[in-house]
Amino acid sequence: MLESVAPPSLSALLAAQQAAFRAEGPVSAATRQARLQCVIDMLVAHNDALCDAMGADFGGRAAVFSMMNDVAGSLGSLKHARDHLANWLPDQPRPSVAPFDNFGATAWVRYQPKGVVGIIGTWNAPVFTLLSPLACAFAAGNRAILKPSEIAPRTAEVMARAVAEFFDPEVLAVVNGGPDVAAEFSRQPWNHLVFTGSTSVGKLIMKAAAENLVPVTLELGGKSPVLIGRNADIGNAAERIAIGKGANSGQLCVSPDTVWVHASQLDALIDRLKAFYSDQFPTLAGNPDVTPVVNERHFARVESYVADAGARGARVVMAGEWPCEQAVAERRMPLRIVINPPADSEIARHEIFGPALVLRTYSELPDAVAEINAGERPLALYYFGTDAAEQQWVLDHTLSGGVSINDVTMHPALHDAPFGGVGASGMGHYHGHEGFLEFSHARSVYSAGGHDPRREWGMLPPYNEGFVQMIRSAVTP
Repeated sequence: MLESVAPPSLSALLAAQQAAFRAEGPVSAATRQARLQCVIDMLVAHNDALCDAMGADFGGRAAVFSMMNDVAGSLGSLKHARDHLANWLPDQPRPSVAPFDNFGATAWVRYQPKGVVGIIGTWNAPVFTLLSPLACAFAAGNRAILKPSEIAPRTAEVMARAVAEFFDPEVLAVVNGGPDVAAEFSRQPWNHLVFTGSTSVGKLIMKAAAENLVPVTLELGGKSPVLIGRNADIGNAAERIAIGKGANSGQLCVSPDTVWVHASQLDALIDRLKAFYSDQFPTLAGNPDVTPVVNERHFARVESYVADAGARGARVVMAGEWPCEQAVAERRMPLRIVINPPADSEIARHEIFGPALVLRTYSELPDAVAEINAGERPLALYYFGTDAAEQQWVLDHTLSGGVSINDVTMHPALHDAPFGGVGASGMGHYHGHEGFLEFSHARSVYSAGGHDPRREWGMLPPYNEGFVQMIRSAVTP
């Protein structure tokens, strides 16, 4: 069981970090790099323990997947921030105010840390969703407190022990506990708050943060669509989709959710999806490469989505072997492909977040785009095709957190490009320079020159007619 940190202890921890931040003064590049390096060293030292814990929390997730997705992914973010933050720190000169610039007045923007950042992670990537945003928070000079997901309790415990071993709690700390602790965490007067999870919970987090006017970064997921142009290589599209959907059994915030394909190519796509998915996962029971659905509640949820669609007349096709009793007990399931479910079905209305996929057919690609645009803006959008004009048209007529072209789930791996959502899929971003800016305060600075001409130019009261005419002459279209 997780040991909860009582609200007073959390408040005291936050107050201690904020006091230490104020006492420290400017945070040098060397200090920021040292903190990032300490996280890197911690992650390397506890790599196996974290992967074992993630495997146990999922009931059998392959250690190599956890190492690739959570450990290596986090290390990529941390190392990029460590190696580039020195280029992000310098003040940026800006044009000063005319005509005072002629007398030596200057201006610049100074990027300063905000203070203490609270980071609430999620269970599907329980290390990455803590340490990847932490990379940008540390690069910006902040301190941080992490709240791991209680749905991955073993990982949370290992993370707490690792952080306590490597860090002074006034620099980085972990608090563990259930929904009550998460709710109290979101109500604290952070200098910035990060949350990864569902849209419904994200609304509660934002509402709680608003009580203290805390700026938030929300990464919320959504029904990420795939558009397959008529000129696309169906085999390549099917393989990339099968790989992306198979990763963590679809339990990724950027997992493809709904695939749009021309009606004439539907059967070819289904056949290729079945073949490629079965090739990755020829068996289910006892297969460590098949990530189990994380718990019984989420297993039942995904199963209910598929059953509801079938009961409403949707065609359901299975990719992979029929699940035996052992596979069901292990929560390892094949991929169910649901074709053209009714718009009011559960699987059409909610993010799937599991081993199921919706296929929809279109007659003209703009019709599919119109359907996508009628819904909430997704965290990811995917386009397959070789027509450059069509690709540009799709980019121009859609909006999503990010895009991968002729592949899926790849743009979050860009360490020097922002990752985040838009609208219902979130706000704000981390990764790279934009992540550094997210957790920095951009502070404008004006420095006066050696001479102030305002009085001799009649720019101060009592105003004269000459100054009135000067201002009038400046009012131009």
